[in-house]
Amino acid sequence: MIRINLLPHREIRRKRQQQHFFIMLGVVAGLGAAIWFGVHSYLANELEVQNDRNKYLQQEIAKLDKEIEEINKLKQQTVALLARKQVVETLQSNRSEVVHLLDQLVRQLPEGVYLNAIKQTGNRVTINGFTQSQARVSTLMRNLESSPHLEGPGLIEVRAVSQGGVRTNAFTLNFNITRAAASTAKPATKPATAGR
Repeated sequence: MIRINLLPHREIRRKRQQQHFFIMLGVVAGLGAAIWFGVHSYLANELEVQNDRNKYLQQEIAKLDKEIEEINKLKQQTVALLARKQVVETLQSNRSEVVHLLDQLVRQLPEGVYLNAIKQTGNRVTINGFTQSQARVSTLMRNLESSPHLEGPGLIEVRAVSQGGVRTNAFTLNFNITRAAASTAKPATKPATAGR
């Protein structure tokens, strides 16, 4: 009987299997490295694109912030201009107020009453003067109350004084200027400007 030694054949087969295993291991490792590199490159590219988008958004946000600041400045200027316009309109509507005040004082002043000082604060007027009797101050107050441009007279004081050796009464009283005429004139000016 012939003896056949199978050991070298088994060793060769084992070596081939080991080589095949290492080759497959290398291929799998190379394939894994390639996949990792590809995924890493893709994610790095996406990160860079997102960073570019973020930079663009930040630049646009900075532009919008500047525009918002400009809009706020324009709003403040608009409010200031509207306030000035309101002051001018108020002055325009009340420009005849002093004329009416002086005209009414002259018309409503009874004989024997002399004015020494007139002071206006807003629509409140204070007058100081001299009179021969206290009854004439009452007449002045009734006349002021009946005036269409003046209202609410109130006596502050009447005191006896000596002026040039003559005994007279010094008085101080307040009253208000009626501004109803200014409020009725205001709507009349609005349609005139709208027609232009």
